[in-house]
Amino acid sequence: MRGLAPTGAIPTHTGRHDAPAWRADAWPRSSSPRCGAGSRSGESARTIHSRSRCISQIESSSASASTANLQTIVGEAEEHMARTGVRLLWGTANLFSHPRYAAGAATNPDPEVFAYAAAQVKVMLEVTRRLDGANYVLWGGREGYETLLNTDLGRESQQLGRFLGLVAEHKHKIGFTGTLLLEPKPQEPTKHQYDYDSATVHGFLARHGLETEYGVNLEANHATLAGHSFQHEIATAIALGLFGSIDANRGDYQNGWDTDQFPNSVDELSLALYEILRAGGFRTGGFNFDTKLRRQSMDRLDLFHAHIGGIDTLARSLLVAASMVEQGTLEANRAARYEGWAGDLGSSVTDGSATLESLAALVLDGSVDPSPVSGRQEYLENAVNRAIWSVDAAPNPPSKT
Repeated sequence: MRGLAPTGAIPTHTGRHDAPAWRADAWPRSSSPRCGAGSRSGESARTIHSRSRCISQIESSSASASTANLQTIVGEAEEHMARTGVRLLWGTANLFSHPRYAAGAATNPDPEVFAYAAAQVKVMLEVTRRLDGANYVLWGGREGYETLLNTDLGRESQQLGRFLGLVAEHKHKIGFTGTLLLEPKPQEPTKHQYDYDSATVHGFLARHGLETEYGVNLEANHATLAGHSFQHEIATAIALGLFGSIDANRGDYQNGWDTDQFPNSVDELSLALYEILRAGGFRTGGFNFDTKLRRQSMDRLDLFHAHIGGIDTLARSLLVAASMVEQGTLEANRAARYEGWAGDLGSSVTDGSATLESLAALVLDGSVDPSPVSGRQEYLENAVNRAIWSVDAAPNPPSKT
């Protein structure tokens, strides 16, 4: 979880939250309270970030010193994981906060910045392997442009493709068996980001021959910024063979930025989890809270209320999604809607035997005369509501105490 660094700091203001033991100036002991808080809230997996989250936010004056600081904290995290059984969902590197990355990391016009980013990812990929991480995530927060007036789109695409290729090569070289994931987002902090959404990422990877090397880590707030529902992004990624993991959060529909609020809508999250369940569930992925407290939620108890509420929302949504899968109402209607494709005509199209001439002949001789059929949208929406209401009406499970 990335929500356990509760200073309240975001790009527009400094932190105000009451958590002095978790601030960067508490290094090197700063990882212990955050990791411990995650264990007490019942998390089974964590995420690790090269310049923040469950490790020190301090960046030293040199790359070697920063790496040494990192290794100290990683050793501490390793001990914590062995003691508690908490696993590493994914690791990542911060390639967007430092001023050197103002014009991007892999897509930077300066090859020295490219090299610095490569060094940082190398270290974190090796750390993720050391901690037996299930995935490694690359979020290209500044892999995009502010204006086309000074941007060479073709060159930056080539640079990004080469960078991702280098990462994949190093993954295999060091024997990392986890999944490499990209995290789509349409904009912010740049005006336009190259990993806009799942479909865009798939096209980019296919163009560079990397579609078998990477999946996607999908965030609800990023989906809505791209004009999609979270359900849409997950369904698209699954259809394209890219689905990996998710960041469970939400945005504010009236704001055009990444608010990273804790999830609280069972209605919306149930549909997203339904897509995951009907596709067979996670393989190496899981749930991560890429979330922040609100500016005025400055009591340290707010952090626990937020996580508890978010986890409860996930749990309830999972029950609803499982109920929809088990009832089979949506799947049965979907199968009936496309059943014509299992017949002679549909099969001739999909197996390649049909031609434009043969299809036109069927229409002209009257063999094909289609009539519209209801999509039954309202009926299906009611079925979803009934699944939600039935779970809400179910008695709470007995307490183990």
